[in-house]
Amino acid sequence: MEHSGLQYLPQNLTSSFSPNQALLPLTACVNGQDHLEIGGCDVPQLAAQFGTPLYILDEETLQTACRQYRNAFQTYYPGESLVLYASKAWSCLAVCAIVAREGLGIDVVSGGELFTALQAGVSPDRLYLHGNNKSKQELQFAIESQCTIVLDNWLELDLLRELIQEGTVRAPVRMMVRFTPGIECHTHEYIRTGHLDSKFGFDPNQLEPLFIAISKQPLIHFVGLHAHIGSQIFELQPHADLPGVMVEALSKAAHHGLPVTELNVGGGLGIRYTEADDPPEIEVWVKTVAQSIIKACEQHQLPLPKLLCEPGRSLIGSACVTAYTVGSRKQIPGTRTYLSVDGGMSDNPRPITYQSLYRVVNANRMSASAGETVTLAGKHCESGDILIKEAQLPDCQPGDILVVMGTGAYNYSMASNYNRLSRPAALLVRGGECSVILERETYQDLIRQDRLPIGLLPAEA
Repeated sequence: MEHSGLQYLPQNLTSSFSPNQALLPLTACVNGQDHLEIGGCDVPQLAAQFGTPLYILDEETLQTACRQYRNAFQTYYPGESLVLYASKAWSCLAVCAIVAREGLGIDVVSGGELFTALQAGVSPDRLYLHGNNKSKQELQFAIESQCTIVLDNWLELDLLRELIQEGTVRAPVRMMVRFTPGIECHTHEYIRTGHLDSKFGFDPNQLEPLFIAISKQPLIHFVGLHAHIGSQIFELQPHADLPGVMVEALSKAAHHGLPVTELNVGGGLGIRYTEADDPPEIEVWVKTVAQSIIKACEQHQLPLPKLLCEPGRSLIGSACVTAYTVGSRKQIPGTRTYLSVDGGMSDNPRPITYQSLYRVVNANRMSASAGETVTLAGKHCESGDILIKEAQLPDCQPGDILVVMGTGAYNYSMASNYNRLSRPAALLVRGGECSVILERETYQDLIRQDRLPIGLLPAEA
């Protein structure tokens, strides 16, 4: 069966359509020139104007996902709730500002992500600092910023005690505790975090002594518990099981005089990268979690806590695409055809890291039927720099613009300067207007932090 780019367009979408189930952003369509259009902007024209590789972020798709999460919690959870954007998916000023405008808080995992969110104007009381090896400096920054610290291990508690003894802490520090709930799910082993063999969080058998230690610290304001079972998950059952485990831990904390007012169930809802992927809708995921929390609290006769979650990929993954320009072709008769583009593992390391699958379209010939199967190769000096192994495309020519879908999560965040390639620019599109939210790096940017010792300075002419 022949395929074309048209099959990937959002079809018959309703206001309740879940963005994480779309292959292309919700505004994607084909214009009169047979070009892919996103946010009312012609993608080949954007590529011509701003160069490639180019990240193109559709504001409406991101906004829709934010609102669906927020509205679903208001519908299904009678207590207070807060959706946090897991900014490790893509941390930059514009993205942080958009999600904050939509009423979301932000989950950060480093001093740099915390700094970015603060510079974007996010309120500190909506910022939560995670991480399995926070430095003393990062903890100090978090305390000064008055955000919530999610305690991950005993060393961090010792460091907080040191800061308290040094007189740095003048007001109680808001703190949550992360623990491993022992729940496994079917996803890549690198992104499973809820099973007991994980670098993250306290083991369940450590909670009792931990609660005793925290209760002896008057300048630590313990507010709740956090758990996260993994990423890119399509199953609902693990998320239905998690609240029961967390409420059990909540009751233990209360026994030690630590009234838990917040429960954070993490994130993990997957997105649709290929036609075979079938993730649950955002609303269904929220309903599952909310009902499970309500049931568990009723069984333990506990009041409903403030319920938090931390989606990242399911908020922004499907909202962005990456545009590339076609370059060289290598045909090996009877084996395969390599079609090279001007980016690769430096702007999308997920295929080589996680064996992730993607789909691609020819943005300047959307209605053309697929005429060949090619291996879409990056330009890096690395045999494993392959973006897509079996891409169905029309016969492509040098200069054609290809668009890889679903690149909003972890692509820019994990981008590098391998082979000294500059990182791409990023655009925000909406209503036919585009704004640069990340400038393309220049060669000068690549050497900005380099220093030559005096003995190695070039001789003067």
